[in-house]
Amino acid sequence: MRDQKLLDYLETYLTPRRRGLFDKVLAERTNHFTVATEDVYQLHNTSAVIRSCDVFGVQNVHITEERNVKSIDREIAMGAQKWVNINRYHKASDSVKHLKEKGYKIIATTPHNDACLLDDFDITQPAALFFGTETQGLSEELMNNADGFLKIPMVGFTESLNISVSAAIILQHITSRLKQSSIDWKLSAEEIYDIRMKWTTNTIKSSEQIIERYLRDNS
Repeated sequence: MRDQKLLDYLETYLTPRRRGLFDKVLAERTNHFTVATEDVYQLHNTSAVIRSCDVFGVQNVHITEERNVKSIDREIAMGAQKWVNINRYHKASDSVKHLKEKGYKIIATTPHNDACLLDDFDITQPAALFFGTETQGLSEELMNNADGFLKIPMVGFTESLNISVSAAIILQHITSRLKQSSIDWKLSAEEIYDIRMKWTTNTIKSSEQIIERYLRDNS
């Protein structure tokens, strides 16, 4: 249950600067696009993708760890894991099912196939952008379940980019286009409340005790 009075009370423990920063960042956040990774071997690449999501305003990241279960590299993520929602799955099929139920088109990023070029990508539909392993790309299962394919135009001898570089290029491009469009890409009031509550409680020391005391005093 959302309790705006509780959130307002908790925010009195924040500095005016921090509250203002929350306002500024949330105004640029979106769930219109989301990012998903599938069994990325290099830990620093997953962490860098999370950092790029934070930088370009993508609130949710979905990580499938069917074979490669690792923790986030906090140094590379630069604290981004505190501000971005990280959703974990053991199977790619679970990730795909969840995202489709949320209304996302499953978009596989790949330098192969008859993939859509970045400039031609349809930004009007909510999309989950999937990135695969550095060596083999996305699994056959995920490619078969994709609603579309996306690639970055490249003109050199090298046929692919590091996953974290690819994610940064794609996110910068499509979020810039999105924010220049008339599409309703911003977070809902409910989403803003949930994220703001999470950020606030993560920021305040002893937030659980403060909440308990507030609820006791206002019961």
